[in-house]
Amino acid sequence: MPNKRPHRNITGKAMLRIRLAAEPRIVQEDMVGRLARLGVQLNQSQIAKIESGHRPVLDYEIAAIAKALKVPVQALFE
Repeated sequence: MPNKRPHRNITGKAMLRIRLAAEPRIVQEDMVGRLARLGVQLNQSQIAKIESGHRPVLDYEIAAIAKALKVPVQALFE
């Protein structure tokens, strides 16, 4: 049986769903810029790891991600 890494967050899938449902669609590079304007430095690779559940997300990052996506924080936990 392969040793599969456990998911490190529960918000990533919601982040991906919300980002792709936006009109117009928000690409990961746009998220990098939106987060940078909010003072959070994440690169495209880190965002991909968050969305795949393989990178933990800090509380201040969750708050900034919600703000960048223009959704309440709670939306990232649904």
